[in-house]
Amino acid sequence: MKKYLLASVAAIAGVAMSTAAFADIVIATAGPMTGQYASFGAQMKAGAEQAVADINAAGGVNGEQLVLEVGDDACDPKQAVAVANQMVGKGVVFMAGHFCSGSSIPASAVYAEEGIVQISPASTNPKFTDERPGPGVFRVCGRDDQQGQVAGTYLAEEFGDKNIAIVHDKTAYGKGLADATKEVMNAAGKTEALYEAYTAGEKDYTALVSKLKSENIDVLYVGGYHTEAGLMKRQMVDQGMSTILVSGDALVTDEYWSITGPAGEGTLMTFSPDPRKNPVAAPVVKALEDAGKTAEGYALYTYAAIQAWAEAASAAGSTEYDDVVGALNDGDFKTVLGDLSFDDKGDVTLPGYVWYEWKDGKYDYK
Repeated sequence: MKKYLLASVAAIAGVAMSTAAFADIVIATAGPMTGQYASFGAQMKAGAEQAVADINAAGGVNGEQLVLEVGDDACDPKQAVAVANQMVGKGVVFMAGHFCSGSSIPASAVYAEEGIVQISPASTNPKFTDERPGPGVFRVCGRDDQQGQVAGTYLAEEFGDKNIAIVHDKTAYGKGLADATKEVMNAAGKTEALYEAYTAGEKDYTALVSKLKSENIDVLYVGGYHTEAGLMKRQMVDQGMSTILVSGDALVTDEYWSITGPAGEGTLMTFSPDPRKNPVAAPVVKALEDAGKTAEGYALYTYAAIQAWAEAASAAGSTEYDDVVGALNDGDFKTVLGDLSFDDKGDVTLPGYVWYEWKDGKYDYK
């Protein structure tokens, strides 16, 4: 059993007096706590810390308290594997992570080998569950093929007479999302005017933007993260372009507007229904905001991942891998995202993706 058992026995004046044995259940979250995507790591950490605090206040799991470990993979696949191995050494029984699909996929092999349940709050690449290395891999977010279905259909229907460009950052998430969107859009009869990759982490996309301008691109679909998408949008406006930027769930951070400023007005993105609007999430949202922490984006998804695992462990009466996996497969769980369960692949049964629009520095339903 991957938990630390601490016991103390004291003898005073020759009389043996033993304190009650107590145990801590070690769980973890991991994501980009540093680096250009650190805003998402902050969301995950905030949600995980609040979930652990709330579960512990309610008596813990099977009478034992939770202890949270936080890993920083910086959305780097090699670092993610290193973090996974570190968590093995710390006796972790559950991982609420990782964030980037490019991290979750290689790390999942470690967790499967070591009998650690993994529920990602945010990794949307289909391969994460389609090719999972063991039965203990799940996610509480949607999939890129679902997101691509929504985005590709919309692009074909709403911008059928416009010049559309599709670009991606070459990551498992970014390219996967761009390709899924492209496939659906093409099947609907719309062909993109431009499709190409860009390098993540750069500060200047002038060359790409100039190419978009020369091709008279009306709509730019970005398979990638808010940092690069924000720069592209701002630099398009700087070049006098009125091109609409469309992207996915990696724009669900206020940091996007910090990059674009007013240039971000009208940006469209797909994301699951905002859990902050869910009445059952209200106390958690309030607790996070009262503590000066964020409840946006994937904070509540991380909270829900821990909720689901904790409910499964309680139902099983155990934190052993096989027991919890069985409970996750068979159970229905009440979470801040709503009632959810998992299908045979480990994908969540929740509503899919909806459209949001950035206006006046905030995103809300379109």
